Amino acid sequence: MEIAEYGGQEVAGVARVEGPIVVVTGLGNVGYDEVAEVVDSQGRIRRGRVLEVGEGVAVVEVFAGTIGLSIEDTHVRFLGRSMRLPVSTEMLGRVFDGLGVPIDGGPEPLAERWADVNGQPINPTARVYPRDYIQTGISALDGMNTLVLGQKLPLFSGSGLPHDQLAAQIVRQATLPLSEREGGGGGGRFAIVFAAMGVKHDVAEFFRDSFAASGALTRVAMFLNLADDPPIERLVTPRAALTLTEFLAFERGLHVLVVLTDMTNYCEALRQISNIRGEVPSRKGYPGYLYSDLASIYERTGRIEGSNGSITQLPILTMPNDDITHPVPDLTGYITEGQIVLSRELFQRGIYPPIAVLPSLSRLMKDGIGEGHTRADHAHLSAQLYASYAHVHDVRALASVIGEEELTSVDQRYLKSGQAFEREFVGQGTTENRTVEETLDTGWRVLSILPREELTRVSEEEIAQYYNLPPRGGD
Repeated sequence: MEIAEYGGQEVAGVARVEGPIVVVTGLGNVGYDEVAEVVDSQGRIRRGRVLEVGEGVAVVEVFAGTIGLSIEDTHVRFLGRSMRLPVSTEMLGRVFDGLGVPIDGGPEPLAERWADVNGQPINPTARVYPRDYIQTGISALDGMNTLVLGQKLPLFSGSGLPHDQLAAQIVRQATLPLSEREGGGGGGRFAIVFAAMGVKHDVAEFFRDSFAASGALTRVAMFLNLADDPPIERLVTPRAALTLTEFLAFERGLHVLVVLTDMTNYCEALRQISNIRGEVPSRKGYPGYLYSDLASIYERTGRIEGSNGSITQLPILTMPNDDITHPVPDLTGYITEGQIVLSRELFQRGIYPPIAVLPSLSRLMKDGIGEGHTRADHAHLSAQLYASYAHVHDVRALASVIGEEELTSVDQRYLKSGQAFEREFVGQGTTENRTVEETLDTGWRVLSILPREELTRVSEEEIAQYYNLPPRGGD
């Protein structure tokens, strides 16, 4: 029957209950992504949304699961609208569940407006090209894979690697370029939206404690879908977080840094729903629309004309078995503007952050560095460090065959420079916050181990100015 209060329909009884899915028949017009309320025999309400519609039939995913629901005694109300989230600047400093309901003991935030959580990717014609670098204080990023304001740059990690610590360090240390600090509405610092999907309680507490210790908690909005929360909520969590992000960035002019962890858990939930619906599986059982689904999240990032704000996205995903060809990192790499890859080998050798420089990439780096942004020698220095470190790997492979003592003197200096690059440039600890100038100077000290004639990617003027720099601190 029609329910005026809800603007939709209510149906008594369902046709089938399977996993988190409820199939409802005997319907009139019901829309895709429409919100539903599933009422059990005790009158308790569980929220859901329509996944699929047909003639007189709707498939509803129930966020809290279907345990305890019976076919005869279950009522389903269709609200006639898609899922909405109340958004306001008051949500900064608050903690919400995966659906945007406060779980920090505070009151419901006073909504400045209601926004559809599904959102839309930014229109390419309205985008402003990202050109302002973000200083993270981490040399392997600032020097070799510079993050740019409005970029989406994922962290590719593996089980047991310190991706959480690295993300928290970036959040603590990331600062806006000087031009944005003076007139861009960010005060030099970011507002942060943190969305957790299927993470353990200790991971969520780590981020909360890290934000509190750095004084960032008052500018952080946290959306937490933990490991023991319903997996189906994970499909909504990143969209709810990005809905608030878009409001803060494009309506309130803030620069917002979004951390999404762990996108692999999100994709597992998507695969679970796809299998229950009986869809034809693609690679490793994931649905064939995994690419477009991920794009609907990642593409809600950037800068738009007419707004001082921006959205910079830092998704974190764990690669099953450290396999970078797995569908989740593979498709993510096609959508985003690069990737930061963590190395298990460097981690086992005690190097933090264990960033593998060679497979890492920031596709927007070239437009955010150089004179007027970082320093005039940045691009050449980065290219030389990359080329030299790539040759170090070749020399190490040769040394494993013929022995290090059989190498030429030049190759032995390459080995020494490789060790210095990993220990002094990449490795810096969890608390060291380097300026861009300190990062570039450290890179030059590493290059100074090599003979001058090996430096083919930098100019003679740059060599004359920076080659054989004194050690940091003058000692």
